[in-house]
Amino acid sequence: AHFTTATHGPSGAVLARALLRLFVEGHGGLPTVVVDVGAGRGELMTHLLDALADPVEWAVSPTRNRGKVPTRVVGVDVVERPDGLDERIEWHRSPGGADLPNDLTDLTDALVVAHEWLDVVPCTVAEVDSSSTLRELLVDRASGDETPGAPLSGADLRWAERQWPGRRPGARVEVGRARDEAWAALVHRVRSGTLVAVDYGHLASGRPDGGTLTAYASGGRTRPVPDGSCDLTAHVAMDSLDADEVRPQRECLRALGVRGRTPDHGLARTDPQHYLALLARAGAEAQLLHPDGFGAFWWAVRRVGTSDLT
Repeated sequence: AHFTTATHGPSGAVLARALLRLFVEGHGGLPTVVVDVGAGRGELMTHLLDALADPVEWAVSPTRNRGKVPTRVVGVDVVERPDGLDERIEWHRSPGGADLPNDLTDLTDALVVAHEWLDVVPCTVAEVDSSSTLRELLVDRASGDETPGAPLSGADLRWAERQWPGRRPGARVEVGRARDEAWAALVHRVRSGTLVAVDYGHLASGRPDGGTLTAYASGGRTRPVPDGSCDLTAHVAMDSLDADEVRPQRECLRALGVRGRTPDHGLARTDPQHYLALLARAGAEAQLLHPDGFGAFWWAVRRVGTSDLT
């Protein structure tokens, strides 16, 4: 209820088809299971179901796609199953953060999407003090006021030294170790297939000196206070994840045929309905590509095992 993502509305339909195309190009057929981790209210899953039902879109060898849509379409989130969700979608309520349902394991020929999941997996936030010591920040749960705590140590310190080594007094570090471990645990549950983490993020060459911790409430940004009144988020250190490739969403989508180009205006006279449909699609594609909006996302792609489809 606090924010909108790229999975909502027409942009979600474009995104769903692009993700399926990524899988088909890598495996030669459709996945036998699709999992959406951090599924919200099932928006992306609904778009995926619609896309999977299109026989023209996925005109691949029947021996490879087995002539049917995936036997399982699975959504995972902290909320109960949303009302009105298509009955073909299997729903698992998760404890939240990095925790995943126990029975979500040993997935074969799977497309697993983590869309804006890792940015809400809790992470340690630290700040460099005047003596150049990196200290964990403590936060008052009622006011959001921060105070410096003990020096960062152990696995969090090792991650910071390796992945985010800035030491200017006042600089902040959002330790991505918990996100790395959550992603690795998700990868471990897949025997074969492709996993895609889609999120706001950054690379080692451009870590934000002041951090990215923020919050959303009722559609707008607000002060991050961990009292349950808002949605807390911090961008992801994408290049610290175990991935085969990490690229901007704009590059990934363009490679998958998403262009955002306005259709030929002449079509408006010869086939106005088709023209309007293409125009709407172009607008949705442009949303996903816009560098100051959803186009600022990063994709981390991990391929696991040998597919039975190839």
